[in-house]
Amino acid sequence: MRALPPDPLREETKGRPAARDVARLAGVSTATVSRALNNPEQVDPDTRRRVLEAAAKLRYVPHGAARSLRSHRSKMIGAVVPSFDYALYARTTSAIHQYLDARGYSLVLAEQHYDLSAEVRVASQLIQHGVDAFVFVGLDHDPALFALLEDYGRPYVLTWGVDPLRRHPSIGFDNHAATYAITRHLIGLGHRRFGLLSAPLPGNDRALTRGAGMRQALAEQGLELDEACVQYAPISLNAAQDAMARLLALPEPPTAVVATNDVFAVGGMMACRQAGVRIPEDISITGVDNTDLGATQTPGLTSIRTPITEIGHAAAAQLVARLNGQAYEAFQSFPIEVVHRGSTAPPRTGSAGSHWPRRSD
Repeated sequence: MRALPPDPLREETKGRPAARDVARLAGVSTATVSRALNNPEQVDPDTRRRVLEAAAKLRYVPHGAARSLRSHRSKMIGAVVPSFDYALYARTTSAIHQYLDARGYSLVLAEQHYDLSAEVRVASQLIQHGVDAFVFVGLDHDPALFALLEDYGRPYVLTWGVDPLRRHPSIGFDNHAATYAITRHLIGLGHRRFGLLSAPLPGNDRALTRGAGMRQALAEQGLELDEACVQYAPISLNAAQDAMARLLALPEPPTAVVATNDVFAVGGMMACRQAGVRIPEDISITGVDNTDLGATQTPGLTSIRTPITEIGHAAAAQLVARLNGQAYEAFQSFPIEVVHRGSTAPPRTGSAGSHWPRRSD
């Protein structure tokens, strides 16, 4: 009897989790697993959540989808961003789309709401739908994400930062250097009491690294960042305005505030105008990303120019090259620069926020 040749699909899927494994972990039947993944509207939300969490934990992708993925390309690239609300992520993904569209690829967008475990579930779902490769934001991710991508041979690139250990293909800029440079600028003007406006740190390595860059610049000059002068808030003008108002209300407010992006900085400027605090005479404010939002303020916002569109084009180019078996540059770091405008100046002599001139209404 002639032995049958090995079944490539069987060999490739050997050891992979099956629907029954997901069902056992979720405490449901295999039929329920199928409905939850293929017809989620037929399953109650709690059951669907348990199935999706079990599938993500086991890195399970249905065999039918996996077979389809191995047999042909979808020419779809997935971009998973923390939030659609932040305009700069939209600029990066727009640059990705432009590059891909010109080459016959489609871009599929998803968000993970700064939840790294949710990012794994989102990536698994996109794999089920045939996405060929992925773009992610930031350098910190759940190890299960990389295991999933490796299991199913999905190329990926991290953006908005460059992996210092060169473990993962990445394209971006030095977030630490951005706030380090702009803090050094403020120190050079004579400021000694600083404030920080930042996004919450969980799931956001960009915010963490930018805060660290500021602290290092201060430490090198023998200065410390008073934790009373640190405010964390969602990325929105209103939230930033409220956060800045809390800084202005301190018994001894900062004379210079470093915002980790232009949205925070402009929200801070709004709070100052409302309180009658003059910029830059009474307080200096800086941002990061050099957006039109900051450039068109009065005075214009001193900020850091970051390569938002360049990152998108380079990420798309890398993935297309990899999918086509072409040479590519795995690690790319773009330069940044301080853009000086009118929102920074030396502190007032004997400056103390409690003695700021107030607007008379």
